[in-house]
Amino acid sequence: MNRKSFIKLLTLTPFIGKTMNINVFENAFGNKITSEKMPLLFVGHGNPMYAISENKYRTVWQEIGNKLPPPKAILCISAHWLTKGTAVTMVPKPKTIHDFGGFPKELFDVQYPAPGAVDYAKMAIQAVQSIPVHEDFEWGLDHGAWSVLMNMYPKANVPIFQMSIDYAQSPLYHFNLAKELASLRSKGVLIVCSGNVVHNLGQIKWNKDDKPFDWAIDFDNLVKKSIEENNPIPLIEYQKLGALATLAHPTNDHYLPLMYSLGLRDKTDSFQFFNDSLDMGSLSMRSVIFS
Repeated sequence: MNRKSFIKLLTLTPFIGKTMNINVFENAFGNKITSEKMPLLFVGHGNPMYAISENKYRTVWQEIGNKLPPPKAILCISAHWLTKGTAVTMVPKPKTIHDFGGFPKELFDVQYPAPGAVDYAKMAIQAVQSIPVHEDFEWGLDHGAWSVLMNMYPKANVPIFQMSIDYAQSPLYHFNLAKELASLRSKGVLIVCSGNVVHNLGQIKWNKDDKPFDWAIDFDNLVKKSIEENNPIPLIEYQKLGALATLAHPTNDHYLPLMYSLGLRDKTDSFQFFNDSLDMGSLSMRSVIFS
């Protein structure tokens, strides 16, 4: 199934229920998350309609936004901005990009008018010494960014910039590049890496009662175990898993944002999973916050 067919069919899929027990999240972090440095998130963003429909994932995004310390700016690294080389957005008023097709008009009507974060984008450029980071004046906020952030920060009052993913590079390359951005966390920047732990659109199950594929469960558990043990090597070298890796990620665009969260993870960070469920058989919404 190609991406266009998948997106068209998504409009026919019943939305998941809106309720979710978030007691585990609340018990882990209390009323507010506090830290000398800003927390770091990897977020599974899934179906773009989750941004505006009543569903359990959106409920938790909203809750997290209420519990995080107020960021001075947000850096989003999204699966939906793939480039040759690396760039950051330098626009003061980033446009809302509707980078999909076949969805209801109400999704295309969504605008998320958060301001840009040019000064913080310059900090990111200065922080990265190993490669040139280019200034981009055309990109805005793609749905990997705004679908999550509009629910975390509905007032659209936090400045946001994006960093692109050099799609020609390996997971190890992105893992190491992420380390150079670590200083931003101590400057009030919330870093949100947006993708999916398992992402195989061609194997979607349309019956919501169908069980996830075994390989999707296995790969999701591998990610969970590696994060719990703070051992990123199996995830950096995931392609050594052969068929399991290929099934979980026929293309690795939605996987590479995970490399940034692992590279940015500090040895002193605690962690908590959220939205840790498999969706539509072959997508994992597993997300994690490091703080």
